[in-house]
Amino acid sequence: MRLSVEIMWSGSNNKEFVTVLVRDPRTQKEDSWHSYIDYEIFIHTNSMCFTRKTSCVRRRFREFVWLRQRLQSNAVLIQLPELPSKTPFFNMNNPHHVDHRRQGLQEFLEKILQNALLLSDSRLHLFLQTQLSPEDMEACVSGQTKYSVADAIQKFASLNRRFPIEDEERKKEETMQTLIRRVHPPGLDLVMTAFHVDVKQA
Repeated sequence: MRLSVEIMWSGSNNKEFVTVLVRDPRTQKEDSWHSYIDYEIFIHTNSMCFTRKTSCVRRRFREFVWLRQRLQSNAVLIQLPELPSKTPFFNMNNPHHVDHRRQGLQEFLEKILQNALLLSDSRLHLFLQTQLSPEDMEACVSGQTKYSVADAIQKFASLNRRFPIEDEERKKEETMQTLIRRVHPPGLDLVMTAFHVDVKQA
């Protein structure tokens, strides 16, 4: 199913559209014992609301759950559409179950994208146009990262990978500084300078 959501701005005859597709379910290994299914989200739009006019990311069901919770908490007066129910009888090896969930996820996004207030939420755009984790999306929206929402979308959505985790970068830098101190202790410069002075005086 393919849907283009048309957005009419007041006082203008120009129509903006957003085409959203949820497709290509794939089974991913989480660890030796657990697997999950993620889905490709394809966006094509001419809307000024979006930083990128075309994007393609992959999301799993629990990330959709997170998105709905965050959107609802920021728009308490809006009744958000429901996600497909999470049932204990869901079988990822059953094509009918998987496609039914895929359809439900697409219908959810189709309805979300018709609401101008929800379209103003940065979390929605990070969800649709980056591969950031929910934790990284929250940090980005809260201004706790070195990159902005627009940076995340422009620089990393097209690469289909996550932002480097800043904590890991910091740990690598600290490890390198520790190694340098071991090889070149702080007092070594002073000792070497004194050595050269003694040699010249001799």
